Amino acid sequence: MAVPIEDYALISDCYTAALVAKSGSIDWLCMPRYDSPSMFGALLGTEDNGRWLLAPAEDGATATRRYDGDSFTLVTTWTTPTGVVDVVDVMPRSDHRADVIRRVRCLHGTVTMRQQLRVRFGYSTAMPWVRKLHEGNGTALLAVAGPDAVIIRGPELFAADHEHAGTFDVIDGETVDITMTWFPSHREPPPPSRVDDQVALTADWWRNWASILEQHGAYADEVARSLLIMRALTHEETGGIVAAATTSLPEDFGGSRNWDYRYVWLRDASLTVTALVSCGITEGVDRWRLWLLRAIAGDPKDVQIMYGLGGERDLLERELPHLPGYDGAAPVRIGNGAALQFQSDVIGEVMVALHDARVAGVPETPYSWALQRALVSFMETHWQAPDQGIWEIRGEPQRFTHSRVMMWAAFDRAIAAVTEFGLEGPVDRWIELRALIREEIESEGYDPARNSYTQYYGTTEVDASLLQLVDVGYCRADDPRMLGTVAAIESDLLRDGLLLRYRTQTGVDGLPGDEHPFLACSFWLVCQYARTGRLVEARALMDRLVGFANDVGLLSEEYDVTIGRQAGNTPQAFSHLALVLAAKAIRAGESGAYG
Repeated sequence: MAVPIEDYALISDCYTAALVAKSGSIDWLCMPRYDSPSMFGALLGTEDNGRWLLAPAEDGATATRRYDGDSFTLVTTWTTPTGVVDVVDVMPRSDHRADVIRRVRCLHGTVTMRQQLRVRFGYSTAMPWVRKLHEGNGTALLAVAGPDAVIIRGPELFAADHEHAGTFDVIDGETVDITMTWFPSHREPPPPSRVDDQVALTADWWRNWASILEQHGAYADEVARSLLIMRALTHEETGGIVAAATTSLPEDFGGSRNWDYRYVWLRDASLTVTALVSCGITEGVDRWRLWLLRAIAGDPKDVQIMYGLGGERDLLERELPHLPGYDGAAPVRIGNGAALQFQSDVIGEVMVALHDARVAGVPETPYSWALQRALVSFMETHWQAPDQGIWEIRGEPQRFTHSRVMMWAAFDRAIAAVTEFGLEGPVDRWIELRALIREEIESEGYDPARNSYTQYYGTTEVDASLLQLVDVGYCRADDPRMLGTVAAIESDLLRDGLLLRYRTQTGVDGLPGDEHPFLACSFWLVCQYARTGRLVEARALMDRLVGFANDVGLLSEEYDVTIGRQAGNTPQAFSHLALVLAAKAIRAGESGAYG
């Protein structure tokens, strides 16, 4: 039985991230970037695929855990029959090294700790050559395979059965530090980390960043943690925002809907920026805008819907048959074929995010408006083309209503840039196209029989993405057609009170199997309830959704209501940014802002 997804906590240095299980095992780590090949891959297989366990050796140990304030310093408190210890897991932020620190502090008595280390580079294709190095009065372990190397410093480990293991005792008041540093194998091992300094500096960095949040009111703690998670998924140097820290965690347990989310979706990153700006956080927006400019440089017709962290375009999707997958869910995939899809809605999401940044006072650059002009110019000649839509269907392209609305929003924000901010552009042409798109949506993307907008032109099916029509200003939340759409969504897509994205049984997505309710969609429904005075329902649904977060506040992509488990990649930026916006909608509703 695989470790439940909700049993994992995240640690991050804003270059990459690791998942730490409640058992004390690091089961997922890619170095030195979020999208690098894994060196610990037990998450997608077994301990033979790589892990690093650090836990009490005694039977009967129990654990509780927390983050140290507004940070990603994970503190796990183990209570054993002989004593109590804290294990502090942290990825230092301050020295641009790829480090993991595991600090053991004995709070009471004496505790015997054990380690089991299995390094498996290259998605578990490379078992390293391991040797011991003598450093001062102790030894270090050096593991090398191909381009990768790590050095582990701390209590001595011994080779046994393709792993390195060992035990050590800690007594009351004693601290034992263990460090692991990744480095390119052609270089010399980096010197030991100054652990005290790195732990303190990292805590200070996160505390300083969190000081700008100033969240108050309903769900303040959940909002603050969600904003921290979005920052933890943002690459420090490039500004790229990954959709999640993992690949191939299943949307359907045991099924094949397993995708790699360690890349930068224009949609997800744009919505993250919108969520941050809505909370008054403009730090990092300019870096993301520069990332965007670099990524889509060239002909607008070559714009992709996702890129690598540095703007890489080649995200070739392939399967890793040697990895059995999370609890047998296969195939395990790296790369993502959706990078080659046409999804016209992403232009709208980018335009909305850049408009929100402009409204928030983020300064223009010499290229910021030119970037938007290029995107809108592309849409002028491609707005009628069918696409794969927000959910990246792998069936036949359709004219998705949500995509058409997002194109409407792209022209709407371009018009606002001219009329409200004095920038230059063919505003009359854009006004004409905006009107044409609205006319088309109202005639072809609307079902009079149900008084509802539809998933795509020519169907009576609905889609949870239609809830975003209000978010971009296409219509009011209390518009009769929107209320009819909400009623149809509630009728067709609610599963035990949570929203599916769409009905997979229709076959529109071209994939086998089913999926579970998508958390972001349920947060969108919270927003709709709050905006139309259904505040009791908004609160009830919101309370249920935030209750799905694990003990350290992380949400994955979906939730299996039947067995009560998180599903899909984790932590999911989309889920957390939607939480932020839902909390904001409830606060506005309760203050009478929608009255």
